[in-house]
Amino acid sequence: MPLTEPFDDHLPQEDPVALDGVGNPDDNVVNDPSGAPESTTDDGAAAEPEPTLPEPVRQRIVTLTAAVLPTLPTDEVPVPLRRVAKFAPNRRARLGAPVIAAQLTADPLFRQRVTARVLADAGDLGAAVVEGTAPAAADPVEVAALAYLARPRGWRELIDASGAAVRAEADSAVVAELVREAEQRATRAEHDRAVARVEADKLRDELARVREELGQLREESRQLARTLRETQARERKATELLATERGRAARASADVDAELRRARARLAEAEAAAGVARASAKEARSVDDARLWLLLETIGQAAVGLRRELALDPVDKLPADFVADAFAEQPGSAPAGPATRARDTDDPARLDQLLALPRAHLVVDGYNVTKRGFGEMSLEQQRKRLITGLGGIAAQTGDEVTVVFDGAERMHGLPPAPRGVRVLFSRKGETADELIRRLVRAEPAGRPVVVVSSDREVADGVRRHGAYPLGADSLLRRLARS
Repeated sequence: MPLTEPFDDHLPQEDPVALDGVGNPDDNVVNDPSGAPESTTDDGAAAEPEPTLPEPVRQRIVTLTAAVLPTLPTDEVPVPLRRVAKFAPNRRARLGAPVIAAQLTADPLFRQRVTARVLADAGDLGAAVVEGTAPAAADPVEVAALAYLARPRGWRELIDASGAAVRAEADSAVVAELVREAEQRATRAEHDRAVARVEADKLRDELARVREELGQLREESRQLARTLRETQARERKATELLATERGRAARASADVDAELRRARARLAEAEAAAGVARASAKEARSVDDARLWLLLETIGQAAVGLRRELALDPVDKLPADFVADAFAEQPGSAPAGPATRARDTDDPARLDQLLALPRAHLVVDGYNVTKRGFGEMSLEQQRKRLITGLGGIAAQTGDEVTVVFDGAERMHGLPPAPRGVRVLFSRKGETADELIRRLVRAEPAGRPVVVVSSDREVADGVRRHGAYPLGADSLLRRLARS
């Protein structure tokens, strides 16, 4: 191949030429019409053309020439190469390759000078190349480069042999590279095959696991389908039962509505009958009231006649006064009056009717009434308010009124009691309830005694002795009305 390199603008521009094969300095180079360079001698005979150099041989020739350029005298260096000779060693062969190749081809004298220096440096190998022989162990590229520069007899064969060796070496390198690449590919393929086997094993395991899971899912799906069918069957049964129960409920509701209508009709009839009964009872009560009034009037007239016949003077003391004076006396000595005198009623309207009886005696459980009616006041205010109200009742009815309070002794500083009202306090060891029962037992049989207390024990006790027990609310309402 031609000994040329890319153009360098640091070197003088010349027409590229090829290294010729003439070995003496008086050879001239001419160009034939086809453009191919040929060597001619002095007698005009045409020389053989330059051989095609392998690329390693061409580079070695340029390297050897660039190495000896600085050792040549300046006048022996061609003008185009003087500037190249000043380059650094690593740039000299690279940048000056085109000019060096052109001068080696065009200037045989320069080539001989370079050859002498190169052969001297080559030593025995250079001498062997000049003799036309090359050691078997020598580098074929070095032998071809020395043969091209020295051009001994048979130098073309040495270059051809070197080219063949270089090509063989290149082919061997290519083959080795191909073998290495093939081995690498085989290694990678083996590795990929091993990886593929591992992945295949993993995939087989995964496939087995997936198949197992699929079997489990299928079994679960069958169980769920069976459960769904059973659930749907139970739902249908429940729907049927619900429809049946709804029908029963509708019938029961209809029956209840009919029964309710009948009950309402019976209730209306009962209310009508109750109205009739109330009217009848009212008429009967009116008759009873008339009979009672007539009886009381008869008794009153009889009592007046008896009092005149017996010539009884009015007394200054009443039975309750004796109880208050003989307070230390033990209860239980007085006989119980007839039970027919008691009336079991808490009707507040009965208070006025009972107080309208002749010579009635009203006994009041003081604190039981005050704490129920106006318990927010102090005890003194409670007593004062109750006694004042009872004074009004005594003035209106003219009846005897006694109010009893709990207390160890009679309290001092009390305001004077109104006319017709007696105020008593229980002694130590005795309660107001016991004092009230003593007052009731002290009254003669036949006298109307009215006891006002919401205490159930007091009411039961005085009822056994023939008194009329009434609740505290009846007196409170009477006081509020007056």
